[in-house]
Amino acid sequence: MTTVDITTADFESTVTENDIVLVDFWAEWCGPCKAFGPVFEKVSGKNPEITFAKVDTDAEQQLGAMLQIQSIPTLMAFR
Repeated sequence: MTTVDITTADFESTVTENDIVLVDFWAEWCGPCKAFGPVFEKVSGKNPEITFAKVDTDAEQQLGAMLQIQSIPTLMAFR
């Protein structure tokens, strides 16, 4: 499975309707985020039973604030 982009609108349904969800909070300008992105994509392909999601913190500032994201990249796991 590849990663899916999620927004504030579909965040709750994504984490509640799937058994395990790993969410990568990132931004285009973030060097460490760009380095981590390909690793996250590769691992997602090897673990189809897990939902791998990405949140662009620049585009989804409300979601980042709601989850108290203070630095990126941040990886959250939901079960």
